[in-house]
Amino acid sequence: MNKGITGLHHVTAMTSDAQENIDFYAGILGLRLVKKTINFDSPDIWHFYYGDRIGNPGTLLTFFPFTGMPRGRKGNGQVTTTSFSVSEKSFDYWLKRFSSFGVIHLKPKDRFNESYIYFEDPDGLGLELVAAADDSREGFTYGNIPPEYSIKGFYGVTLNEENHERTAGLLMGQMDHDLIAEKDDRFRFSAGDNSFGFVDIVHTPWEFRSRGGSGTIHHVAFATANDVSQNEFRERLLDGGIVSPTPVIDRQYFHSVYFREPGGVLFEAATSDIGFTIDESEDQLGSALKLPQWEEKNRHEIESALPHVELEIDKFSDAQVQHN
Repeated sequence: MNKGITGLHHVTAMTSDAQENIDFYAGILGLRLVKKTINFDSPDIWHFYYGDRIGNPGTLLTFFPFTGMPRGRKGNGQVTTTSFSVSEKSFDYWLKRFSSFGVIHLKPKDRFNESYIYFEDPDGLGLELVAAADDSREGFTYGNIPPEYSIKGFYGVTLNEENHERTAGLLMGQMDHDLIAEKDDRFRFSAGDNSFGFVDIVHTPWEFRSRGGSGTIHHVAFATANDVSQNEFRERLLDGGIVSPTPVIDRQYFHSVYFREPGGVLFEAATSDIGFTIDESEDQLGSALKLPQWEEKNRHEIESALPHVELEIDKFSDAQVQHN
């Protein structure tokens, strides 16, 4: 039997402003806008994918922009923080950049054997940069950020849970993760096939229940190799009787199975073998609205309904940071 889960695939969040979202993630953070498509379940809504050069699994933060959506509330039953990996020497640069562009952030702190900077996007989404000495992945840059400081991909995600034991059991049972570290109320799990893509569960029984809205995570997707491993994993979930997975759903760039873990966070198993170059060349990724075949007949109506957005990288260049 193939290993069902190999790490993180993508994380999907909600935002209240499409242009502001592109400005922050492509402009300030320097992630590549890998794909501009639509929410396949709600075609009047954009779906933006940000990641590395070709949008490899384990680098992808994606967004549904719902114009004017009220802010959600961080709390239990939610992915509360998404962490990115950067080089150890990059913190001074990022602290200066955050200050220059008015990004809400805290001073560096230590946790386990790592240092990290907590910051938030314009909607209040919880984010971190983690200094990772042994991350050999190549970061992407449009040229607005020096390559040596660029974001390499995910370091991990943090879940807040009122009762963490059943979620931990699911990760270690059906989802191929091992408990690799714990301190106080934080428990860290890894799928083991790569160094990053950690899942931290923080036991917070005193917290309020989370509430969806802008600045919150919609779901977290875990990577599975292909349709075969995905189907085997889905059967394993059914046999375990802990969660009820959906049928396989075609998302064009991957195939998906969704399920809610015992604490309420929406999980997904997404295949890693299709990718984003099936309808755009590598050098053109993210340059045009791409629609699934079944929506091409509605292209005019869809394009007319979507808010206009532009990718204006020059406004967020390193020279601009130095000028400020």
